Formats: sequence, C-alpha cells, structure tokens
Amino acid sequence: MTLSSTRPMGPGPLRSGRPTVGMAAGLVVLVSASVVWGPGLVRGGGEHSGIDPTARFLLAVAVIVLLSHLLGTLLRRFGQPAVIGEIVGGLLLGPSALGWVWPSAQAWLLPTEVKSTISMAAQLGLVTFMFLLGCELRMERVRAGSTALAATVVGGMGLPFLAGLGIAVAAPDVLRGTSGHHTSYALFFGLALSVTALPVLARVLVDLRMDRSGLGTFALAGAAVGDGVAWLALTVVLAMTSATGSVAATVGMTLALVTATVLVVRPLLASAVHAAEKRQGGAKLLLPMMLLVGAVAYAAVTQMIGLHPVIGAFLFGTVVPRGSRAAERMNEQLQGFTLAVLLPLFFAGVGLNVSVRGLGLDPWHWFVLVGVVTAATVAKFAGAGGAAMVVGMPRNEAMRLGALMNCRGVTEVVVAGIGWEAGLISTNGLTVLVLMALVTTALTGPLLKAFGFRPPAATGAVAPPPVLKSPGRGGSPVPASAVRLPSPPAKRAPHTLEV
Repeated sequence: MTLSSTRPMGPGPLRSGRPTVGMAAGLVVLVSASVVWGPGLVRGGGEHSGIDPTARFLLAVAVIVLLSHLLGTLLRRFGQPAVIGEIVGGLLLGPSALGWVWPSAQAWLLPTEVKSTISMAAQLGLVTFMFLLGCELRMERVRAGSTALAATVVGGMGLPFLAGLGIAVAAPDVLRGTSGHHTSYALFFGLALSVTALPVLARVLVDLRMDRSGLGTFALAGAAVGDGVAWLALTVVLAMTSATGSVAATVGMTLALVTATVLVVRPLLASAVHAAEKRQGGAKLLLPMMLLVGAVAYAAVTQMIGLHPVIGAFLFGTVVPRGSRAAERMNEQLQGFTLAVLLPLFFAGVGLNVSVRGLGLDPWHWFVLVGVVTAATVAKFAGAGGAAMVVGMPRNEAMRLGALMNCRGVTEVVVAGIGWEAGLISTNGLTVLVLMALVTTALTGPLLKAFGFRPPAATGAVAPPPVLKSPGRGGSPVPASAVRLPSPPAKRAPHTLEV
C-alpha cells in the first residue's frame, strides 16, 4: 500500500468536530481580548477616539465596498443594474440616511480626515474609470452618413437639453450653485439632462440579451456619439467657468492638447504598443506603465488648465490603439479593482454630499425634483424615439429605443459631481440630479417591457437590425443597410464595462 493511498486513522465524527472546536476557541480568545483591551482602544482621547486614522480609513472602505456590492447584488435579483445599488449604498452612508438616523455613528465612521482621503481615492478611481470608458468608445463603428443615427442623437440630446435649460431658468433658487456665471449654470443643467450612461446601457443590454440585436447596437452607437458630444460640451462649459485664467487661454490650451493628442500622441502610442507587444514581457511590464501613467498624466494636465481631470483621462483613452490584445487584457485587469473598489468610493463620496433632507418641507423643492425627473424622461422619449420614428423606425421599436436612451446611471452621477465641484449647481441641485439618475435608470427595464419587449431565448443567434420604413416611398420597408446602421459585433457589445 502506497503512502498516497493510506487513509488517516481515527473516528470520523471526531475529525469533523475539530474545526468547530477550533473556531469556538478562536472566538472565545477574540471576544476575551476585545473585552479586556478593546474599550481602551476605542475610548481614547482626541478627535480620532483612540483609533489610528489609517485603520479608520480602511474600516470605512470595507463598509462602503461591502454595502455597495450587497445592494448591487440585491437589485440585480430584481432586474436592475448593479450600479443602482452601489449609488444607493453611497446615499445610505450620507446625511440622507445614516447621518439622519444615527449621526454619531456617521461621525465616528466618516470623520473629516477620512472623507478627505476617500475623496482622493475616489478621484483616482474616477480617472481610471473614464480612461477605461474612453478605451471602450468605438467611434469607428459609427458611420457619419447614417441619417437615422444622427437624427436620434440630435433629438435624444437636443430636446432634453432645452428642457433642462427651461428648468434651470425657472428654478435657480433651488438648483444654482455658488458660481457667478449664470449662463454656464444653465448650459450645464441642460447638458446634465441630455446624457445617456454608455457603460450602464451596455450592461442593461447584456442582461436583457439585446447586446447583439440590431436595436441594441443602434442604441449603443447613439450613446457613443452622445457621450462624445456631451464631454466636448462639458469641456466648453468648464472652460467658461475656469478660475485658472481667461476663457480664451483655457479653450486655446484645450484645443492644443486635443490637436497634439490626435496628431502626435496617437501614432506614437500605436508604435509604442506595437513595439511592447513584440518584446518578451513588454506587454506585462511596459503597457501598464505607458497607458495608466499616460491617463493619470493627462488628467493632471487638464486639471492644471482649468478642466476636470476626467476630461484628460477620457481623451487619452480614446487614442489607445484598438485591436491590441495586450491593451484589452490590461483594461480587463484594471476594470476589476476600479469597478469593485474605487468606483464605489466615488459613489460614497457623492452620497456624502447628497441630502434628501436638504430639500426640506418646501413644496417648491419637491415640485422641482418631480419636474426634473418627468422632463428628463419625457424629453428623452420624445426626442430619441420621435426622431427615430421620423426617419422610418416602427413605433414600438422607436419607443424601446427611447427607453434605452433614458438610461443615465453612472454618467449622470459623474457629470453631477463635476458640476457640484465647479460650483455650477448647489447641494440641492446635486441631490436632484442624482435622484433623477437613479429613477431614470431604474425605469429602463420596466419601460421596455411596457412597450412589449420580451428577452429572447439565449440561443446565441444574432437578431436582425430593426426594419426602417422609408418616409418618402409610402412607408415601404427598406433594408437596414440603406440607413447604414452599425453592424452587430461578433462576440460581445462594443462597450463592456461591467457596471
């Protein structure tokens, strides 16, 4: 009999009981030590209450990450994107919930110095997330000659933008921040209502098995174009409110950076990535250094010229070479830690500044909130869906497209946070926009079902693009190629940030 086949001697019940006895003994030791020495650590003097600031920060991070992912998992069971639970987790730790019900616990868990550290970590996570989003932006899939796509983007952004302008002019006492630039405030609020959350939309499409359908691909293409337009417009608005210099200097530096990025950095980066992939170990050692350091450096540059750091990270991500397996692998590795840890810290940071209580008992404040949610939803439907019907898309398909484009999610929270930091909107304005993002994102799935959508069977077949009818030829069906819809991807949706 060999040693590997020898069975250990002794009764089975005794062996199976040993781990239980060991666990009980360990718990007894831990509880006894906590009773004897724990109070002395917790009740120490000073602002930190005897707990090291680093330990307090790590404890806060553990609570934030655990709560965010628990709520995200719970809401996924109800057919909602996990990002809604993560945002709600941030809200629950802020003055809207924990700070209201148990203010001493919030002060103990999240004192001022911990909030400041979390804010810095959240900025790094936000920069990395926007870099990844820029890398996922496949503008080459969008054909500029597509009349249907152009009409959908113009309608889906233009009508909500006008609605936001009107609300901003009507309710500056509730929404306007400390910035003295009234035009920038109004433009920003209109822009905030016009965005669509590209990564959350991609996640919703995957969950509904629409990522390979013609309508899903069309919606992703429209969201991609809209994202590009939105960030470009946000750059201009931030330049108008820049405190680092004149508007002309900020705009000039921004244009110079974009030009140098397209004409110089993009070809150099393509050559560097190609060379790194040919060297042994280059893909593992050089690519992370080149890409991640480049994104952070771009973020620092745009911060210095008066814009938000995410603008630079997003810009750098758009010029990362497509089709590089090493770059895609690095992006997948970055996504794990960024979306699991750093992005929930950003949501928590936003939640600490959002106060539903701040709306108070004033009916006007709540009327503004309801008006913003209603205007954002109706304007997206009428804008995107109406434009699609004008160019020949069937009514039900157009309405489903409007429901998809109404998904705002994380992009809305990011934009709202940028506007609040810049003083363009008040704390009440931030609260209104974050709540609007939650409601409109949560409505995406139910609205699709209301318009007759049923998830297809998971057969792996690619659904045909939506049939469009030519408005100029008696409404007769025409092939989708006539309007040059983006072709469905072979394996997955072009934007796959797992939020």
